[in-house]
Amino acid sequence: MAVTVLVGVQWGDEGKGKIIDVMTEQADLVVRFQGGNNAGHTVYIGEEKFVLHLIPSGILRPDSVCVIGNGLVVNPYGLTDEIDMLEGKGIEIGDRLQLSSRAHLVFPHHLVMDGFREGKQSIGTTRRGIGPAYADKVGRTGVRAVNLTKPDVLKEKFLAQAEQYNTIFAANGVDTVDAEAEWPKLEAAAARLAPLVMDTVLTVNNARKAGQSLLFEGAQGMWLDIDYGTYPYVTSSNTTAGGACTGGGIAPRWVDHVVGVAKAYCTRVGEGPFPTELLGAAGDALREAGKEYGATTGRPRRCGWFDAVSGKYSVLVNGVDNLAITKMDVLDDMAAIKICSAYEIDGERITDMPSDTADLSKIVPVYDELPGWQSPTTHVTSWDGLPVNAQNYLRHLSELVEADIGSVSTGPERAQTFLING
Repeated sequence: MAVTVLVGVQWGDEGKGKIIDVMTEQADLVVRFQGGNNAGHTVYIGEEKFVLHLIPSGILRPDSVCVIGNGLVVNPYGLTDEIDMLEGKGIEIGDRLQLSSRAHLVFPHHLVMDGFREGKQSIGTTRRGIGPAYADKVGRTGVRAVNLTKPDVLKEKFLAQAEQYNTIFAANGVDTVDAEAEWPKLEAAAARLAPLVMDTVLTVNNARKAGQSLLFEGAQGMWLDIDYGTYPYVTSSNTTAGGACTGGGIAPRWVDHVVGVAKAYCTRVGEGPFPTELLGAAGDALREAGKEYGATTGRPRRCGWFDAVSGKYSVLVNGVDNLAITKMDVLDDMAAIKICSAYEIDGERITDMPSDTADLSKIVPVYDELPGWQSPTTHVTSWDGLPVNAQNYLRHLSELVEADIGSVSTGPERAQTFLING
């Protein structure tokens, strides 16, 4: 596998956790490179369900070492809770988890600020403090994970930052955070996490030099990227393949392969344009068939047909070598299936993604309609085992987005994924 980057090419929730889990069977080192605990990767192992928010999915493989990279913002309480959850289910962490000393920290006042801002202008955040923490990072006032190893410095920085936030809260009639009362809890979390903190750039590059297989995993998806997404309805980090280099500590020259994950249809959580969204009964039916509810918040996802216009642009930006298509089985019962192959805006047909979110809100999707296969695929273990119409659907999708399909998932279990050769 050498050095592989895995990204979502839609609006997140593509099923990356499941694909990552399958790929980590061959990975020595798994690196999460952006985001925070505002996203969840769901993995099923037998009857056991694991939802991971900060720790890479490779932790579920006993031989994988996992890195929380410098591109993340990390809630210390969220991370300790996640460690407790895994150990409670018999997953041994030991020395298999590392936290970048350069990652930034999320504190309670960030969550309060997130809720305050969301109340003033709703963009559909999870209110986990991610945006404010990234704002502090960019504003050069953030607190980094290296301070978890220095309690006195951590306390000083935490109290000073909380005081600044409380000034804003008080001026706007928002309840302030009792930072002094919060400190003992933060101090305890810091003591637990301090042994994990290290310069993970060295871990990553030493593993590469040793010839180990590295997998970089992203959260969310291309269209929530702070630069390329449907701004301002985006997250606060770079979710694209380039983010693996800046957020994971690997030089671009060492990346061998980029895998893009996409559902056989599209979903989105939160506000913002969604060109192929199905409203009413059609959208509800697709949501229930796919059990489309957020892994982090439980919010119902907005559902729609596969969007090949946004998909092609995402493949281009990320340099996707091949696609992993998930939830193929959700379409099994449909008599006809649509793929958006073009947009119309003010009567003009286009096949490229507009950069102006205002234009996206005016889009009328142009669909290609294909016959469904109306037979189960959950048992399928090879390309030849797929119904002919399912093969035709995937071929057409592949041609429209200009990327080969490398694997297909037909259910939540590890075994319900197969590779496509050639």
